Amino acid sequence: MRARGRFAGPDFAEPPVPWTDYASAPPAGTFVCASDAVMSVTSVEVTSPNGALPMILLRKAEGLRAYVNACPHQYLPLNYRGDQVLSACGTKLLCTVHGASFDADSGAAVEGAPCGLDPVPVKEENGEIRIAP
Repeated sequence: MRARGRFAGPDFAEPPVPWTDYASAPPAGTFVCASDAVMSVTSVEVTSPNGALPMILLRKAEGLRAYVNACPHQYLPLNYRGDQVLSACGTKLLCTVHGASFDADSGAAVEGAPCGLDPVPVKEENGEIRIAP
């Protein structure tokens, strides 16, 4: 995985790391969880022969979003200090360690992080969520 900068904001924003750069990135088609397990925000660990990849899944009216569950500030899970990672307004994901916030729809850094969350492509069919190609 490549190194990240230490500044945040529009003048210093860095692109997300491709989720496939993680050594534990599961192959396409890997089972993530049952569809009904994601009502709002859910953290899961997806296991494959490559290891375990921590993920955050978010269900909104616009559809399902998935990100690597690692704040780019220190690579700790967003829910490291508690499960309340969705803002009260439902538009931001929050790091429980240092308060960085990310746009829930895109994963882009809003405040307190050098870059956004790393999106993971998923597909939902037949009551299951799986890693998409």
